[in-house]
Amino acid sequence: MPDMLVKLYELEPVDYEAMEKEGIRIQRAFAPDKKAIMKFAEENFSPYGAMEVDKTFSNTPISTFIAVKDKKIVGFASYNATAPDFFGPTAVSDEMRGKGVGKALLLACLHALRSEGYYYAIVGGAGPVHFYEKCCGATVIPSSE
Repeated sequence: MPDMLVKLYELEPVDYEAMEKEGIRIQRAFAPDKKAIMKFAEENFSPYGAMEVDKTFSNTPISTFIAVKDKKIVGFASYNATAPDFFGPTAVSDEMRGKGVGKALLLACLHALRSEGYYYAIVGGAGPVHFYEKCCGATVIPSSE
C-alpha cells in the first residue's frame, strides 16, 4: 500500500451538520475515552493500530477524533501517531460505513494538522487509495510502497 500526500491548504470543511442530522457526533477524544477507543481500535482495526492510538493520548492535544452515535463509538481517526504529520490509523464500524463518517473523521484530523501549522500531511500505507483521492485530493507518493 502506498503512502499519499495531502495539501492541507485545499481542504473542504468538515460537514458536522450532516453528521449531526444522522445522530453522529464527531469530537476530539478525551482522556476518559481512552479505554473504549482502544477496545474499538483493536476490534475494528488491529492490535497494532490500538497501540498507535494509545500513543496519541500522550500528545497535546490528544490527536484522535471519534464518531459517536447513541453514546457508542462508531469510528475513530488518529494523526501524529506513527510519526509527526502522518494521518492514521482510522476505522469505522461495519454498520456505519458509506455514511460519510470516515470522511468526516479524516477531514477533522487533517484540519487539526493544518491548525497545528502543517501545510501537507502524509497518509501512511493508504489502503483505499480512491477514498483518499476523492475525500481530500490525496496523491500517491511515487515509490512509497
